[in-house]
Amino acid sequence: MARRRELSVPGPRSAALASRLRRHEQRNVTYFAEDFPIFWESARGAVVVDVDGNEYVDCTAAFGVANAGHANPSVMRAVSRQAQQLAHGMGDVHPTEVRVLLLERLSGILPPPLTTGFLATTGSEAIEAALKTAMLVTGKSRFAAFEGGYHGLSFGALAVGGIAKFREPFSQVLRTEPVLLDYPRLGRVGAAQAAAEARDTLRAHDDLAAIVVEPIQGRGGAVVPPAGFLGELRVICDDLRILMIVDEIFTGFGRTGRWFAIDHENVVPDIICTGKAMGSGIPISAAMGRRAIMDAWPLSTGEALHTSTYLGNPIACAAAIATIDEMGRCDLPLRAATLGNMLGNRLRGLSRFRGVTDVRGVGLLWGVQLRDGATAAVVVRRALRAGVVLLQSGVQGETIALSPPLTIETEQLMHAADVLERALKEEE
Repeated sequence: MARRRELSVPGPRSAALASRLRRHEQRNVTYFAEDFPIFWESARGAVVVDVDGNEYVDCTAAFGVANAGHANPSVMRAVSRQAQQLAHGMGDVHPTEVRVLLLERLSGILPPPLTTGFLATTGSEAIEAALKTAMLVTGKSRFAAFEGGYHGLSFGALAVGGIAKFREPFSQVLRTEPVLLDYPRLGRVGAAQAAAEARDTLRAHDDLAAIVVEPIQGRGGAVVPPAGFLGELRVICDDLRILMIVDEIFTGFGRTGRWFAIDHENVVPDIICTGKAMGSGIPISAAMGRRAIMDAWPLSTGEALHTSTYLGNPIACAAAIATIDEMGRCDLPLRAATLGNMLGNRLRGLSRFRGVTDVRGVGLLWGVQLRDGATAAVVVRRALRAGVVLLQSGVQGETIALSPPLTIETEQLMHAADVLERALKEEE
């Protein structure tokens, strides 16, 4: 892909929309600067077009949502058919066939014990359903989690959040602090040592219902644990009778080169939470667990204890089924593994720059850690002007995250890596 001229961003239409949005949207939602943001108008595959007609290679998959590609034709056809037939059902009162089909399909791609679950709309909702389940199973109400972990921003999800800046403004409501463990990093500590430290911490608490863990920390900066750590944690949970909840909201649906990141180590949690890429842009999530665990909920007598208006929304269910079909038809997990090896080899070469302190990742989830968040912000803006959408991640925003659609073309991916390299070189 030939090097393109630098874009003038934001363009006039994006700038005008920014002015209008600032007048009406709560000011903490969208960040505005002279050169940020752009307003998206359309997207297809791995290419985004803004309202000024500028094209960008998307290396974010819109927060890891578009694993099957933006506007995947098969998924969009399924959405259109379902919208014309039935756009909304009645949640926990009068179900739909498509909801049954989706739960069956999820059971088919997850490890066999994870056959029973709860459909929701967002990842944080799935986490909350899992936490409530753990409380019903154990009769306990405290949780363990990891520093740097991110599970959503609703109150329940914040109760297991490992990033202080999200928790602290609401600490008066979040009276029970989670037991936070250090998240082990590949290359810095071995699985056995990390597990021993985790065991010592967890053993000191007899009030824990569950531990919540990401198999790879996404929002925390694409942090990869040492091989075998998840398996060791599974053993600890069994020994200490603590439920294991795995958050695959970001890593699920092929992102790491397998259907789910737990598949790399054949670890089966008690509950798994999924979302983001599950509906290819149509909001849907799930908490799926072992039957014996999920049966801690009482049998419905006409009033569900945990439900929502949009539970099992037909359009979202249809999108999720079509996404699963596309993932299998195109073998996108394998594609993520193959492209991820190429990308990893390319990104590791960036370690030669003084500002790069670490490069890590699996499949098509990679992080290039810089010396600080301010440097990362500059790099993201430079890349945007060069036609590549990147995201900051990490606790302090110090990491450049790359999580493109799994359908991205090799040429597009390598072009994005070239743009990132040039942006880093300018910082030298």
